[in-house]
Amino acid sequence: MTVVILIGMAVTVFLTSLLSGIFGMAGGLILLWVLLFLYPVGTAIAFHGIIQMVSNGSRAWFSRAYIDYRILGILCLGVAVSAAVLFSVNYVPDLVIVLIGVGLMPILVWLPVKRLQLDASKPLHAFICGLFSGALTISVGVAGPTVDIFFIRTQMDRRKIIATKASIQTLSHLTKVAFYWSAASGLPTSDWISILLAAPIAILGAHVGNGILQKMTDQNFRAWTRWVVTGVGAVYFTQGLLKLI
Repeated sequence: MTVVILIGMAVTVFLTSLLSGIFGMAGGLILLWVLLFLYPVGTAIAFHGIIQMVSNGSRAWFSRAYIDYRILGILCLGVAVSAAVLFSVNYVPDLVIVLIGVGLMPILVWLPVKRLQLDASKPLHAFICGLFSGALTISVGVAGPTVDIFFIRTQMDRRKIIATKASIQTLSHLTKVAFYWSAASGLPTSDWISILLAAPIAILGAHVGNGILQKMTDQNFRAWTRWVVTGVGAVYFTQGLLKLI
């Protein structure tokens, strides 16, 4: 990895961690898109998992006072079940499927969630949310918009939403890293150095983003989240379609 790419990665990690610190997602979508240009699919997802695990983990730590551990426990159970299924079938990712899958995911933030009655505070809904989170995080690399639709109707403020989502996403990314560890272990030493350098940058970005989050209103938080995620998804979907041509 050249110095120019290393600097570019550092800036990307900071900005994407900043975005995730504010909106709880979007940053991870952009980071994965960049990594898919640099590495094979499995390696990119593994690299993404390591960085996002640090970014989400630090965000969960900064907001630890707001984590809902009851919901988190049920979410973890769902992630464990989906991971076990994908491990058992020896799932292998495909670039076009990843691009189109992630590109379509933002549609979820526009669904009429009031009619769907999804609520992560309900045990069954939290379990289903965990299933989707684990399955999508491993199969296409991200699951933020999917998790989000289960939290929109909960009686939580934006800080509790971010804290609990960051916690489950940290564990989902940890599972993803374990799934693709064979691909990650083959990275050259220079790339591992860039991962080590990215970790504190991701923490810094999450910290700055968390500070901005505290100054936002719940209304602005939800409105901006939809548009940012939709814009990123459109780029993914277009790229996936172009690769099919």
